[in-house]
Amino acid sequence: MAQHLIKSRREFIKVAALAAGTTALAACGAAPTPTKAPAAAPTAVPPTAAPAATAVPATKAPAPTAAPAATAVPAATKAPAPTTAPAAAKAAEPLGSKFIGKLEGYEIQVDAPRPAKLAEAPMLADLVKAGKLPPVEQRVPDEPCVTKPLTEIGKYGGTWRRGFTGASDGENGNRMVAVDKWIFWDYSGTKVMPSLAKAWKISDDGKTTTIYLRKGVKWSDGKPYSADDCMFWFEDMYSNKDLVPTPDAAMAPGGKPGKMVKKDDLTIEFQFDNPYWLFELVLAGDMLPGRGQAVGQFAGQYYGGYAPKHYLSQFLPKYKDKAELDAAAKAANYTDWKARFQVLKDWQRNPDLPGVQPWKVVAGSDITKPQWVAERNPYYWEVDTAGNQLPYIDKIQWTLGENVEVINLRAIAGEFDQQERHLAVANLPVFIENQQKGNYTVHIDPGTNGGDANIYFNFSYNEDPEIQKWILNKDFRRALSLATDRAQINEAFFLGLGTAGSPVPAPNMPEYPGDEWRTKWHTLDIAQANALLDKVGLDKKDANGMRLRADGKGPLRIEVNTTNSFVNYSKIAEMIVQQWKKVGITLDIKDMERATWEQNRNANKQQICMWSNGGTELLYLYPIHALPVQENSQVGPLIAQWYGTAGAKGIAPTDPDLKKCMELYADAQTKKLDERNKIAQEIWKTYVDSVLAIGTVGLSPAFLGMRVTSNKLGNIPARHVNAQHMRTPTSSRPTTIFFKS
Repeated sequence: MAQHLIKSRREFIKVAALAAGTTALAACGAAPTPTKAPAAAPTAVPPTAAPAATAVPATKAPAPTAAPAATAVPAATKAPAPTTAPAAAKAAEPLGSKFIGKLEGYEIQVDAPRPAKLAEAPMLADLVKAGKLPPVEQRVPDEPCVTKPLTEIGKYGGTWRRGFTGASDGENGNRMVAVDKWIFWDYSGTKVMPSLAKAWKISDDGKTTTIYLRKGVKWSDGKPYSADDCMFWFEDMYSNKDLVPTPDAAMAPGGKPGKMVKKDDLTIEFQFDNPYWLFELVLAGDMLPGRGQAVGQFAGQYYGGYAPKHYLSQFLPKYKDKAELDAAAKAANYTDWKARFQVLKDWQRNPDLPGVQPWKVVAGSDITKPQWVAERNPYYWEVDTAGNQLPYIDKIQWTLGENVEVINLRAIAGEFDQQERHLAVANLPVFIENQQKGNYTVHIDPGTNGGDANIYFNFSYNEDPEIQKWILNKDFRRALSLATDRAQINEAFFLGLGTAGSPVPAPNMPEYPGDEWRTKWHTLDIAQANALLDKVGLDKKDANGMRLRADGKGPLRIEVNTTNSFVNYSKIAEMIVQQWKKVGITLDIKDMERATWEQNRNANKQQICMWSNGGTELLYLYPIHALPVQENSQVGPLIAQWYGTAGAKGIAPTDPDLKKCMELYADAQTKKLDERNKIAQEIWKTYVDSVLAIGTVGLSPAFLGMRVTSNKLGNIPARHVNAQHMRTPTSSRPTTIFFKS
């Protein structure tokens, strides 16, 4: 295996060397030259300590509640030690460790008043002079978010070049603008901080969460942002059965739906019948209600907490005749008003949509085009400590790559200013070798989730009763796990940088169940695997030694759906095919584009599949990759539907261990922190013991953890948190990154 790996690296280095030359770049389609940042810095003073707070306005709320530090990623997370592996993997260990820097980042200046003097980007100053924009003093809110950049006040200008894979790669953009949430996190990912909202408060009984909006925030078209936009989302989008037929379970603690209530123009309340201490973190994390406009309303989603009423209301039947809306939709080549509305509320596809993100899509350059471009929002609500309206960088330009290999080659050639998405860890030696030539620096940001290449069972699969029977058999799942050689996978595909074992989170996470659960049923043991398969009744084999179906219909064949996104799952599956063959199990690979993979998942057609469990390091904030408690979970999409509708639709779980985990998860929603953590540990213990998913390798930089950054950029952290709740790379605060030259 080591020889094969070295051969592959040498071959890639050879290709990469060619790619750096003009001939190969022409063949791949060279990315456009970046816009040069202006040499002069904005007219502003260096950062100083925030001035003393001014008198508290009538709408001022109590100081924001901070999430306890134990609920998230510790500030000094160490990279996990690689699993013991052959000599080749040990040689790779210092290579990766060398590029893991110190965790550092921005600082939100809570309660800091608006700086006395404001500055703006030259491109906006020109529009002000031309009479096309009001002065910056009228665009920045009375109560802006004041952010201290990592190292220095930046310069305005430039275009940030990135690569993307097409219209299905919407998260590529979402993760650059994800600060459009009411509350977010500090740079360490351990403390909840104000973002679009200035403060929040949880009632003593835990049943009410109050959100206090910033005074003076405007949409990107200059219209006021207020509680009416929040109520419009709740009443006319989220509560609209035509748009959201199944309410989100995260809005119904204890099975009882909550409601949003307007208190005044800048204050809203979420009111629940049961205590909901978790809701603060639901809003800060990546659960549907708290995602903000960009992430919550792209593609087919209608979540996020607010939407521009003054713009979107004109496209809803409540405000305009349905027949007229349907006619307008058909004239625009949509089937009906709903299909049109799905696009109109999506920031990636509709340049006319008002937003509150730092950048908004440019007309003629939406995500469906080969070049997807977003430019600065002139009414953005964040400033640095010197009074400069953020962001520093004028535009973000995503250039289409025909596939992830092309994106990797362009990154190696230095054609991107910062890229972490779609970069393959297996190419790390090539990236390191080309740093000087490409004028970039490599950063390694390990994740804290336990599985970067999990094998998931679809517990609601029902097309083939024989396959369904084995999916629901605990000892069958255990046998497949014991037949999996994780050390081989770690060396071949993760350069030994990952940790082999079960899907449980990192040891420093508060929900970690203990060391024994990393290896339970997750070590290579061919003899025990064979014994378990014989025990469950799969003891008959064909002439080739492959096990026969119990219903007499030939060899037992399991189909795994794969897609090559972030990790080369099809190649890993090819290795597992050979591993499982040793115990007589035939594994058939069905590789497909990610969009097709997702369609198969949502249609309940997958038997098993491969994907990461990113986000489950904080289980309650992103459970979809562990438990079917959110729509379209690969663990059982029909079970997720049953859970979300309180049994009205879908099918109930029949596996007793999965059912137990789901019941524990539901019970934890109304509990306080310490009890929630203990319940999560119990969930993981049951999860591992019953092998509800097979972990292979985790705690690696495979997902968004290899960051290639141009040396021209400033305020780049040596390391940032790589976690779902931080919406990486938003964890670097892209608004504060700038071109030094």
